[in-house]
Amino acid sequence: MSQSGVDLAALLCSKLCHDLLSPVGAINNGLELLESETDPEMRDRCLDLLADSARTSADKLKYFRLAFGAAGGFGDEVDPAEAKQLVETLVGDQGKISLGWVVQSGTMPKKAIKILLNLALIARESLVRGGQLVVGAERGDDGIEVVVRAEGPKIVLDEGVRAALEGTLEQSDLTARTVAAWMSRELACENGGDLRISPPSGTELLLGAIVA
Repeated sequence: MSQSGVDLAALLCSKLCHDLLSPVGAINNGLELLESETDPEMRDRCLDLLADSARTSADKLKYFRLAFGAAGGFGDEVDPAEAKQLVETLVGDQGKISLGWVVQSGTMPKKAIKILLNLALIARESLVRGGQLVVGAERGDDGIEVVVRAEGPKIVLDEGVRAALEGTLEQSDLTARTVAAWMSRELACENGGDLRISPPSGTELLLGAIVA
């Protein structure tokens, strides 16, 4: 593996660790509370906290496994239903974000699924006050077209992430925050496609990619 490949892997690991720190930390806190708590009602609440945090940790690991990793459990083609289940866990069940899923049936190349999951993650993180996340994908004459739209009362997108998506961020300037966006663009361009992003807007973000 080249030095640049090592650096990229290290940044992806840093992002994974950052995103897992909160739910894993909650598990640790729950165990500490459970150890000292004697009230039955409070012990039940601690167990609920542990269950929720463990489920969140597992969901994130499954998501990152396919979005970032080699995902050895999958072949070169992936059923979009697998991706839908992962995005549903990303959105959550608290009602703050609604999910629209407009993905053509039939298997899709793993590289296209990776781009879809990464763009969905970026769009989800931009919905700081909730809203709607719509994920679409279909086969066209030029390849697989992936479109992700985030719409809500307030859209916040880090400038570095935007630069990575636009292709103006140097690899030497990558951080754990921007690496997923940079990888998405690289995957699209390396496979004969392209990645586009809508101009800055306070209420809508549109991301699109073509994978030949």
